[in-house]
Amino acid sequence: MKSQFAAAYRPPVKFRMPTADNLVPIRLDIEIDGQRYKDAFIWNTSDPDSEVAVFARRTVKDLKLPPGFVTQIAQSVQSQLTEFRSYEGQDMFIGEKIVPIKLDLRVNQTLVRDQFLWDLNNVESDPEEFAKTFCADMGIEDPEVGPAIAFAIREQLYEIAVQNVTSSKEIKINKKGRRGIEYIPVSKAGVTAVDLAKLFGSKSSVIRKRKDWDVFEPIVDILSNEEVEALEAREDRTTR
Repeated sequence: MKSQFAAAYRPPVKFRMPTADNLVPIRLDIEIDGQRYKDAFIWNTSDPDSEVAVFARRTVKDLKLPPGFVTQIAQSVQSQLTEFRSYEGQDMFIGEKIVPIKLDLRVNQTLVRDQFLWDLNNVESDPEEFAKTFCADMGIEDPEVGPAIAFAIREQLYEIAVQNVTSSKEIKINKKGRRGIEYIPVSKAGVTAVDLAKLFGSKSSVIRKRKDWDVFEPIVDILSNEEVEALEAREDRTTR
């Protein structure tokens, strides 16, 4: 008789971002001679590596940064792309179909806090479209908030995908050492996964409907200039 662990086992898939576009979240935080450059954006791995140097030079020129930033920006972007590509072709075990995504970010004067469920099996999902709809529903006017929300989602999905690669490796080790026993991981947030079909019906691809906002209620605050300055001063002290 098969154990409940073996029955729950699902074969692994090849590593990729669980979204329509296989884009890499890139985060930069570089400081040279007291001048700091921070940014977060997505990158298409199919673009030639020569574009990295072009991007670095253009960024330094546009922001009027010291020339030394060119090398640092290019190296940081390239190293993150190399890390992403190191997972390509590896098995990725999706132990949980539905995972919680949390938002806790500030963009200019807009503060956003939220949590919702994301379907890892829906490879046609679009974080940018979700963010656009979210901003429209919440009446957010700052055009920089949407891309920041989409990036936060992609960054968490990337982390989950990497964790699923590790889970696949652990399963192979368990299969060699203990036949019939499979390792089923729990999400990072410690929330047991649920089937989206049970929540919204088998034909629905909605991540969260309005009727569920009383359970997962998004919070959007517009901060005053004084509050922003206080937060930025606190962040500076923390990073130092």
